[in-house]
Amino acid sequence: MDESLYNELAKMIDHSLLHPTMTDQDVIEGCHLAMEYKVATACIKPYCTSMVSDILEGSGVGVCPVIGFPHGNSAISIKVQEAVKAALDGGTEIDMVVNIGKLLGEDWAYVSKEIRSINEAVNSNGAILKVIFENDYLEDRHIIQLCQICSENNVAFVKTSSGYGFVKQSNGMYSYEGATDHHLQLMRANSAPSVQIKAAGGVRTLEDMLKVKRFGVTRVGATATATMLDAARLMID
Repeated sequence: MDESLYNELAKMIDHSLLHPTMTDQDVIEGCHLAMEYKVATACIKPYCTSMVSDILEGSGVGVCPVIGFPHGNSAISIKVQEAVKAALDGGTEIDMVVNIGKLLGEDWAYVSKEIRSINEAVNSNGAILKVIFENDYLEDRHIIQLCQICSENNVAFVKTSSGYGFVKQSNGMYSYEGATDHHLQLMRANSAPSVQIKAAGGVRTLEDMLKVKRFGVTRVGATATATMLDAARLMID
């Protein structure tokens, strides 16, 4: 692996700082890790957008607040307000969760209106939008339709999952798969070429990252940033 590929891999990563138990100090430390590894963005809870924007200023690492997170249930008007505030507070990329109940009910007019409204609000305030699908809850037909809606509305990215879309299993426990090979390939095949794909959930090793890259993924949500990029650095050294 040469230096240019390492840099390309680093800029594929949104370093995730979203766990509900993370304190301000945890977020600050995560921002410094994001700067050390020169990743694409730090993906953060919206309340700390201003703080993170100040920390990352001039570093080349973007600020990526999430809205409607993690279940997407707020009214469209509230999501729009949250998105605008996130952008005005320094967010350069905004990740949003679709209204999953509306999606599963196949109220496509509502889903399209929501995505269009938030995308327009984000773009008009100098940021770009990533739309989180939560694929563990969905059938292929839902994913295909969502890809088409996002393409029609010229969103920047479609994203597999929030990392918190847990599905109840037969034994009563909750789990999720996240970014599966099948779903990534389905999303790439059914999105416009201009729409990029973000894999979130389950990409924890350099091997995982290189695999999803082959599927056309250009961004990865990750907590294992150091593990993956340290492994890449060893391949250079």
